[in-house]
Amino acid sequence: MAVGLGPAPLIDQPLTRTDFVRYQGASGDLNPIHHDEEFARAAGFPTVFAVGMLQAGVLGTYVTDCFGAANLRRFSTQFREQAWPGDVLTYRATVTGLREEAGQQLVDLDLLVTRQTGGTHIKGEATFVVPV
Repeated sequence: MAVGLGPAPLIDQPLTRTDFVRYQGASGDLNPIHHDEEFARAAGFPTVFAVGMLQAGVLGTYVTDCFGAANLRRFSTQFREQAWPGDVLTYRATVTGLREEAGQQLVDLDLLVTRQTGGTHIKGEATFVVPV
């Protein structure tokens, strides 16, 4: 583990409207902008778009699979642009720091979710304890 490196990126399957609806049902976030075409267009969008927390959850799973859920100390995300049906998202984590705090070795990460267009869907940060 070294600054500037990270685990292999996760390239997900193309997003589908079914993904959006399934997440909405599980989360209770039933905002029609994510599943109702007419509603989304009336709000000024070309179509429905992904529920950001769905991709934040995938991002969290990606980094905890790599570094261990029990080792997670901090996780934050910022949504930058919508993801649309058919988008292929790539999840990345890059080591930005290795440090010691309160007797624990920590690794700080920059997190990034990008669309196939190159646009940034999510930016984030995380800190994990490095197991010895």
